[in-house]
Formats: sequence, C-alpha cells, structure tokens
Amino acid sequence: MKKTGEFTVAFNKEAKAEYEIIETYEAGIVLEGSEVKALRNKQTVSFKDSFVRIENGEAWLYNLYIAPYRYATLKPPDPLRKRKLLLHKREILRLLGKVQQKGFTIIPLRVYFKNGKVKVEIALAKGKKTYDRREELRERDIKRQMERDLKNWR
Repeated sequence: MKKTGEFTVAFNKEAKAEYEIIETYEAGIVLEGSEVKALRNKQTVSFKDSFVRIENGEAWLYNLYIAPYRYATLKPPDPLRKRKLLLHKREILRLLGKVQQKGFTIIPLRVYFKNGKVKVEIALAKGKKTYDRREELRERDIKRQMERDLKNWR
C-alpha cells in the first residue's frame, strides 16, 4: 500500500537568508536503502555547504549530509557522498544555461517524501550581498515596529 501526500524531512533555513530564489524545481534523488530508512526515521539531515552541479548532462547533489542509519547490517554509505538527481533533460539544460550565463547557483531547499518517494526541492538562486541582507533586516524591523504601534494605538 502506497503512502500519499507530502511529508517534509528537512528544510534549508539559511537558503532564503543568503540567496534570492528565482525558480524552484522538484527532483527525485538516487539513494541507498539505509539512507531512505534514515530519512523515514527523521534522522539528521544537514544542508551546510550543499549545492548542485551539472556534469556530463546529469545533475549531482554535493555535501548533503544524511546521518547513517544505526541499524544497517551492511556498511553504511558515506554521509556526504555525491548523489544523482533525477530531472528531465530539458530541465537540466535550462538550469545549465542559466548557471553559465548569469552566474546563478543551484541549491537544495528541502528534502521530503511525496507518495512514498524521496524528493528534493532545488532552486535556481542568486547570492545576496551583505547590504541586501541588512536592508531586508531593516525593512522587517520597521514592519514589526509599525505593527506594534498599530496594536497599541487601538
């Protein structure tokens, strides 16, 4: 019996702070059995320094840490190994063109289960400058202050 619906395993919190997200894509990922079991058990997943690179017409995910499954009978795979992403050829070519032309990068946003399969949401993103981040923080503070003032005024 297949499970339906979506269940998010891990989310890349730093991505929206450090990057401006342009487009998002859903990709399948090639994993070993013990890695899938570790994800189902909600074991640690870390996006630190993870990125996607396109090599020889295939998309590869680098530096995504998936904690080893503790009950695996065989030797568990390297937690930081590169993993193949499953995308349509036209999506790969589109991403490759954008990355080469405009200096964008491809980053993973979240890992989740969809209809019993592990999926990765990846994004075409452009890095924010430090002054962009400061400006965003200033705007957020101003908005909070306005909401507080409005609440106190009523």
